[in-house]
Amino acid sequence: MEEKIKNVWEETRELSLGTTPEIPRLETPPTPLEFLRDYVSPNKPLIVSSSATLHWPATTLWSSPDYLVNTLSSSPVSLHLTPSGNADSLSPCPHSSLCFASAHVEKLPFSEALSKIKNSGLGENCVVAYAQQQNDCLREEYSALNGDVEEDIGWATEALGCKPEAVNLWIGNEFSQTWFHKDHYENLYAVVTGEKHFLLLPPTDVHRMYIRDYPAAQYHYSKDTGEFKLELEDPIRYVPWCSVNPYPSPATKKRDLARFPLYFEGPKPFECTVKAGEILYLPSMWFHHVRQTPDSRGLTVAVNYWYDMRFDVKYAYFNFLQSIACSGFDDVKDEENQCLKSCDDPSASNVENGSDMAHLASGYDSEVSDDVETHDHSACP
Repeated sequence: MEEKIKNVWEETRELSLGTTPEIPRLETPPTPLEFLRDYVSPNKPLIVSSSATLHWPATTLWSSPDYLVNTLSSSPVSLHLTPSGNADSLSPCPHSSLCFASAHVEKLPFSEALSKIKNSGLGENCVVAYAQQQNDCLREEYSALNGDVEEDIGWATEALGCKPEAVNLWIGNEFSQTWFHKDHYENLYAVVTGEKHFLLLPPTDVHRMYIRDYPAAQYHYSKDTGEFKLELEDPIRYVPWCSVNPYPSPATKKRDLARFPLYFEGPKPFECTVKAGEILYLPSMWFHHVRQTPDSRGLTVAVNYWYDMRFDVKYAYFNFLQSIACSGFDDVKDEENQCLKSCDDPSASNVENGSDMAHLASGYDSEVSDDVETHDHSACP
């Protein structure tokens, strides 16, 4: 069965996506018909050059050091804080296994939030701040900026037959990154300042992500001590999440390559850098991992438009493919069982297994994973 699944990966590339890791680029926006026929229907990503956003006031105004602060003034915004920059990702949990960790979120005046983002990860500062509220935050928390961008992407709206369900603003620096995941949206992602670096895998490659159920946890940050505490939700809730870190540390690389052979030995992920002014069409159900490079101010600012996907036959095919067992999962499945056992019964966990599990998480060496309940400056990567 594993060979047949691998054949699907190869055929998808040969018949539709291409056999090189590059993403197609257009110098001018497509017509609605071209977009629907050539990209949405075949579920194929696309980058449109900066000509698509030249008319946006944001492309010039948001590069001003003072414009965002003056416009948003003291408006309260949601700021997401983590010790490593990996919000919504896997992390060693209090019982030395892995959990799905969500960021600590606090409301701050925008000027204070922006200052924290700029200073994220600098020196001995282990706090990484990222404005990534989602939930239609551009039209809610950042509504004063609405007039600086289009309310929708015209050619996409006409092709998809609907307005975007949500428009989100993202502000971070080079320490913020997004773990591999997929969304049930047609995503039009516009970078305004800085650059975004994407690794992409099509839905056909779902087995390469080693998706498993992990217990949900939340970071809690203490301003008094400068420490994070990671606490499991009570009652325990499980989140299906991708297990693969595509950029393992030197200490974990050999282990990860052996643990996730379907990812590291399979076809190369599609890879692209979206520069200021460009728009990436990220099709629904595509797995994506995101890093970023800031502008001269130390910021990367982006806006994305989420359009509802069609839950059609492609979605049914994806669910069927995902349900097929694959032998490459065996080792990770054993680890998942240990993770669930240790979270349901803390006394069942042990240091040896916990240390192995911790190596799956990004940025944690063995000496750090031995003490994962709090993160202080001495444990900063």
